[in-house]
Amino acid sequence: MDRTMIGHDASYMIASKFSHWERWAHRDRLPGIHNPGVYALAVSKEDLLGNAFSFLQNIVYFGMTISRGGLKARLRQFDNTIAGKEGHGGGQRVRYKYRDYKKLTSILFVSVFPIACDVQSNKPRDLLQMGEVAYLEYYCFAKYARLYGKLPEFNDKNAPKLRSVRM
Repeated sequence: MDRTMIGHDASYMIASKFSHWERWAHRDRLPGIHNPGVYALAVSKEDLLGNAFSFLQNIVYFGMTISRGGLKARLRQFDNTIAGKEGHGGGQRVRYKYRDYKKLTSILFVSVFPIACDVQSNKPRDLLQMGEVAYLEYYCFAKYARLYGKLPEFNDKNAPKLRSVRM
């Protein structure tokens, strides 16, 4: 695949590998959740449950992980942050705008693109798969920016953050 291509064919191929949209509370049900990969978060009053992934304008964040805990651990870290703890920069930006955890999570949806690999391996195949995760995240940024003229709201590093207060 031409890595500079953000056209319809590449977009369709990539979008088709994302999971269906799932409610935030049920994110652990998503296939491949224990693998590294990329995730998309959307805030929507419209019920997205079960819909095929697409580059919706109400996507507020793209993230990725190549950690041993996979997507499950990274999404738990995000959840902890939007609930008021430290640990995830994007989560702090979301929390700045959405202070009510319960209200936010009732309209928060997630879709994942897991990529199976051994993150502790130095084998070329695994290293390339980890590189694909990073590439895919930036592809998503570029596709969204091309469609909407900007990054998703909370991928903007200049968006304000709400940090927890330490006593």
